[in-house]
Amino acid sequence: MEHATSLEVKVISAESLRFPTAATRKNAFVVVGTGSCDRRATAVDQRGGAFPSWNEKLTVPFPPQVRSIEVDVRCKTAMGEKSVGRSTIAVSDFIGGYDIPCGYLHFLSYRLHDKEGKRNGIINLAVKVLTWQPQSCLRPSATFFPVPAAVASDGALVGIAIPYAQTNLPYH
Repeated sequence: MEHATSLEVKVISAESLRFPTAATRKNAFVVVGTGSCDRRATAVDQRGGAFPSWNEKLTVPFPPQVRSIEVDVRCKTAMGEKSVGRSTIAVSDFIGGYDIPCGYLHFLSYRLHDKEGKRNGIINLAVKVLTWQPQSCLRPSATFFPVPAAVASDGALVGIAIPYAQTNLPYH
């Protein structure tokens, strides 16, 4: 299936990962996706341990309705695969805004969380929109109004952005 838009996601490295067992420390890889069918994976890092490095570019289909991408650091085990930590990246972190040109390379770092929601390292990425519809470059499809941040029990700031229904707002 052909998409009008695609992303180049360079998976650079991860930091301070905790693995479920010592045997899985050298088998980390990353899965990046925009939906259940649109996923790409890096090769397995067999040397990095808690600080794996991939420096691998993945091209991910990026349909217009997608509002976030999922990044999942996984490891191979004798029983299959296990998630080490994952993060959800809002599209508004690398698309939108009036001063960011299309094709701009965004270097991003995100905290990973394990399946219990506990912090488990950081993932370092570079994201670039490869193809984009010209109107979307000039004007975002929806304006985002952030909700004030709240503080979670672990001290981390928590906040969300909600798309405002009105589109094609004039610039002032």
